Amino acid sequence: MSRSVANSLMLLVALIWGTTFVAQQLGMAHVGPLTYTGVRFLLGALFVLPLALREYGRLQARGVRLERSDWFAWCGLGVLLFLGAVFQQIGIMGTTVSNAGFLTALYVPMVPILAWLIDRQAPHPAVWPATIGSFIGTFMLSGGRFDALTVGDYWVIASTLFWAAHVFWVGRVAAHRGAPIMVAVTQFVVSGVLSMLVALTIEDIELSGLVEAMPAILYGGLLSVGVAFTVQVIAQRHTPATDAAILLSSEILFAALAGALYLGERLTPLQLAGGGIIFVCILGVQLAPMLFRKSAKAA
Repeated sequence: MSRSVANSLMLLVALIWGTTFVAQQLGMAHVGPLTYTGVRFLLGALFVLPLALREYGRLQARGVRLERSDWFAWCGLGVLLFLGAVFQQIGIMGTTVSNAGFLTALYVPMVPILAWLIDRQAPHPAVWPATIGSFIGTFMLSGGRFDALTVGDYWVIASTLFWAAHVFWVGRVAAHRGAPIMVAVTQFVVSGVLSMLVALTIEDIELSGLVEAMPAILYGGLLSVGVAFTVQVIAQRHTPATDAAILLSSEILFAALAGALYLGERLTPLQLAGGGIIFVCILGVQLAPMLFRKSAKAA
């Protein structure tokens, strides 16, 4: 696969993930947030399952044995995925798609800070201005008043803590056995099952509601969880990390565009500026270390 084709696929992944915010909001017109999340991840797991079984066969052929600790770690990722997805899903009920997209991206500068707190890995200097800039961007996105942030906005912001923890942990867990697809399926199943168990206790699940919400669930499950994840894994092997960082960051712009086109959402100039600042900060956190390493290597 050429670099240009891989980059096109990465842009497609960002498009799917960004527009999924619309599907998440539309789906909840008929089902609860936990039901939507549960069915979405279980469908995604079912879609990726054949690839996981193929990967498992390759592991066995190489003599790799999975230990109980591997399954515990993978299930732990599923719990973090469950918490992040559910908090975000509840938040989307009370905010706009545009806000949800920009606010969800706040997890990016949190990841190196988390690595610093847990592993004592000093973050790149770019993290600190990016964190401050993200804080300023959030303030502007709220219209210049934090009391203007909705309850939904705060739920989305809270979800970023779990997204950051998930991103921090998933790299080392997936690399341990060289089984990224199996890790993905396991965490999808755990997240889906936990969501459905809680949904059965606190939400009214009706077949008619599931039927009405199915187009949005299929988009979120098959496209966002199944297709986008698989395409990302394949394409990212054929493109530099710098390209991937830029292209995947465009997810938040696609979310804002989808909210405007499909839901008629509009941002004020101040909110647009705030979203732009968040986007620049996200790019800075991802690109600054890569560019620094490249210039140091050239020197």
